[in-house]
Amino acid sequence: MIIATVEPWIEGPLRHYVDDARARLALLLHPSGQVVAQAGFTRAIDVMTACALAAAVHATAAELGRRVEGRAFSGLHHSGSAKQLFLAPVDTARGTFVCLTVFDQESSLGLVRMFFADLCRELASAAPPLPAPRAPMLDVNFEQELHANLTALFAGSGKGEAGSGLGSGLVL
Repeated sequence: MIIATVEPWIEGPLRHYVDDARARLALLLHPSGQVVAQAGFTRAIDVMTACALAAAVHATAAELGRRVEGRAFSGLHHSGSAKQLFLAPVDTARGTFVCLTVFDQESSLGLVRMFFADLCRELASAAPPLPAPRAPMLDVNFEQELHANLTALFAGSGKGEAGSGLGSGLVL
């Protein structure tokens, strides 16, 4: 099965999960709908469509769960006539992702859930920590200093320069 990932630390755990759970398709996506990894898809349009739908279902289920039970629903399962799907969040040091798994009669919900727990542990241990936040590029007093410097620069330039648009009438 072809697996494509955005970040290399995801490929190994996802490959183990797909093989062990006997999944036909798998997606790991950001809750916003951006694909992070995919397994089994042959067309990009299918990946994009599945990501958009999975993100919408995840967000809807989370909000519905908060309203009904006070906490988000997780681990959603749908059983179709030929295929089933399992949708659940995965927490890592890089944030929370959503995993969509499609499987058929060669697997079961129990197998998928068991190996999903393994996937969560493997991704959590493989995820590199988030980079340290960078210091602000601009000084805290940047706007005040800019205003003072522009006022000093243009305060004397309007003398005798009619029509320049620069002069003591400039308001910043």
